[in-house]
Amino acid sequence: MQKFTLRSADIADGETLNVAQCSGLFGGPGQDRSPHLAWTGYPARTLSFAVTCYDPDALTVSGFWHWAVYDIPASVDELPTGTGDASGENLPAGAKMLVNDAGRRGFLGAAPPPGDPPHRYMFVVHALDAATLDVTTEATPAWLGFRLVEHAVARAGLTPVFGIPGGSDAIR
Repeated sequence: MQKFTLRSADIADGETLNVAQCSGLFGGPGQDRSPHLAWTGYPARTLSFAVTCYDPDALTVSGFWHWAVYDIPASVDELPTGTGDASGENLPAGAKMLVNDAGRRGFLGAAPPPGDPPHRYMFVVHALDAATLDVTTEATPAWLGFRLVEHAVARAGLTPVFGIPGGSDAIR
């Protein structure tokens, strides 16, 4: 699979997530704010993009999907901080957002249990050979994943981490 470059003003490979990209859903100080993402060097034949955020270390047998956006026009090469707002009003025209594994539409920040080793949060931009995908907004991110495997021509990713020391609820 061809690769291209993904950068962010908010996250970095192997670095700890900030409070903005952590979840406030469970009473913590997190803000559930999707990070800034910008990409370059994708193939000229790209017709659209999808963006996903996945935690493979979640305490489930299938990981945890935090965010899934697709049908992002090929003319878009950047998503500002907060694009994953639950309202969807900050998405590029034509883009669609699925419900995450918590059953909520929008970006859900990191929320691993205290004491777990740090979890990895895989932010991936998928360059696709289709302008739109045959996926309804009622589909799951896992179902979208089938279409991404079928249509991806290149991928770029960043994998920050986050963990809460045992018994502590302190978030940086």
